[in-house]
Amino acid sequence: MQLPIFPAGVTEINHQIAVEKREGRVYYLYGHAVVFYHEEEDVRGFRMFTSQLIVSGTVKPKEIVQTFGVPMITVKRYVKVFRERGTEGFYVAKPRHSSASVLKGKVLEQAQQRLDERWSVPEVAGELKVLANTLHKAIRAGRLRPALKKTKRARRR
Repeated sequence: MQLPIFPAGVTEINHQIAVEKREGRVYYLYGHAVVFYHEEEDVRGFRMFTSQLIVSGTVKPKEIVQTFGVPMITVKRYVKVFRERGTEGFYVAKPRHSSASVLKGKVLEQAQQRLDERWSVPEVAGELKVLANTLHKAIRAGRLRPALKKTKRARRR
């Protein structure tokens, strides 16, 4: 059995693992051996490795919280990412799943027609029974052209 003896100037996470910051990098040590390092600004590397340490049983979540001053909820969130997706979860973007669009086919055409007729977004939303926010998102995404500036006219109902 080897007892880790840490070099001077390092911060112990627990009796097995210590951390040292030097020359823009963060080094994780077991005794004098570097077991992992990442750049100081590499938050993903920090989250990935500390989560790996927790999942492997090498450190406890509270030790990461105490050593690095990060919130416990953040530590738990990234441990969950590590358990569900492994190291890939920190480096490969998870595909976004959006809900099915309400603005399709005829509804999209009707919305565009009313916007072209200078109806306001809230008026169109009320007429087509969709949320105004849905129309605004479609405009931002380029699926709808925004209404031209309104001129004085009678209000629609």
